[in-house]
Amino acid sequence: MASTDLDDKRMSHEVNSPEHSVQGTEPTGTLELPNSWKYKRLRLFGFQFPWYASPPVQLVIVSFVCFMCPGMFNALNGMGGGGQLDSTANSKANTALYSTFAVVGFFAGTFTNKLGIRTALSFGGVGYSIYVASYLCYNHTQNIGFTTFAGALLGVCAGLLWCAQGAIMMSYPPEASKGRYISWFWMIFNLGAVIGSLIPLGQNIHKESGGVVSDGTYVGFLILTIIGAVLSWTLVDANAVIRHDGSKVIVMKHPSWKSEILGLFETFKTDPYIIALFPMFLASNWFYAYHFTEINGAYFNVRTRALNGVVYYTMQIVGAYVFGFALDIKGIRRTVRAKVAWAALFAVIMIVWGCGYKFQKTYTRAWATDKANVDLKKDWTDDGFAGPFVLYMFYGFSDAAWQTCVYWYMGSLTNNGRKLANFAGFYKGIQSAGGAITWAMDDGGISYTSMFASNWALLAGSLLVALPVILWKVEDTVSIEKDIAFTDETIAEVAPKAHVAAPGELSEKV
Repeated sequence: MASTDLDDKRMSHEVNSPEHSVQGTEPTGTLELPNSWKYKRLRLFGFQFPWYASPPVQLVIVSFVCFMCPGMFNALNGMGGGGQLDSTANSKANTALYSTFAVVGFFAGTFTNKLGIRTALSFGGVGYSIYVASYLCYNHTQNIGFTTFAGALLGVCAGLLWCAQGAIMMSYPPEASKGRYISWFWMIFNLGAVIGSLIPLGQNIHKESGGVVSDGTYVGFLILTIIGAVLSWTLVDANAVIRHDGSKVIVMKHPSWKSEILGLFETFKTDPYIIALFPMFLASNWFYAYHFTEINGAYFNVRTRALNGVVYYTMQIVGAYVFGFALDIKGIRRTVRAKVAWAALFAVIMIVWGCGYKFQKTYTRAWATDKANVDLKKDWTDDGFAGPFVLYMFYGFSDAAWQTCVYWYMGSLTNNGRKLANFAGFYKGIQSAGGAITWAMDDGGISYTSMFASNWALLAGSLLVALPVILWKVEDTVSIEKDIAFTDETIAEVAPKAHVAAPGELSEKV
């Protein structure tokens, strides 16, 4: 492969030896950055912050976009029934949402690579705003058609948003930090759901009976989702991002619709083993209908549902922190960490859902959907509240553990941003297909016991199917040659990994 001249936006490096070509290591010489505001480092209170176009800053921005948009969506759905006493509108809206999400999400990598990160994220944020507005409307008009349409539209928008987010989270960080980056994102994102859940908790804290949240709750969510959509435009293009070791993200030089569509199918040709992770993808949203509607919405009253939402997402922060940082433990080979993480995740699933089985035997759908029992729903002052409350907390913990591990496994297979956008698209598309199925099952009146059984079986079974990939495809590091072999049109912007430059020299391998 030959080297090419770069424009004035490329960096130059002074490094002592080729030993520092491993991604994620600090160069021993001076890293010279382009003369632009994007690469100015701010020093405040004795602490030097990363430059704006660095992976940590970009990750924080996309985390707060998700804090405002999907975070508020999670808080709204986490109350059970979208905050409504009758969950019919919420189930129909989410069935429509995940149905369109499943189709768009599967191909979202193609659209995101072509349209760009900012456009995809902003478009996604608008969808969340319309979805929240439909519930505000439903409070007054009972217009189930609008909520269903808003759900279908959000599926299209969210497919692009989550694909862009996944590509950033998995391709921007160096290999040695991917677990921490995933956990940082998941903690900030779920902090949005925690704060979002505090809104209905504060507004309904004295509301011991009834099941519908106030207009103010929906208005608060609507304002925050609009802010999130606007915030996405503060991101920089992927080809402007420079890591702390001087390497850049592997991106397409001039992507076309044809190249992106062909690249989507090329992924199956170069990485067919990704299909073995599809059951894990499917399982990753399968449990939300059960958690939110068939436990929280069915068993608890309105103020307790809000409290449960707070602790559910707080435990997601804890789970993301524990698993994310454990996945990046230094001194232990990545292949070993991958196997240990699998075993730990399997143990968490078996313990938490094993306890859930005992709890599920205590109530039925017939009892939960009988409006005469609305004042009998469990309140935090009632005897016997503690057990289900703690169980619900650990359902949140296990959710974060699952999502963190799935993202980390995908990120350990490649560093190629284009390929990871496709992986993220597959993940969100298949994940959403699972969500569509379970919300439709809930709308169809499936027994709570049957829904519980489908969750536990899919979670455990998908881990077994994915095990060969984890054992044989996760490597300690992925070579640049392997990553850029994905397509001849890719520019591997990875200096100094691709090239050790002499002082003042501007070059990189292509």
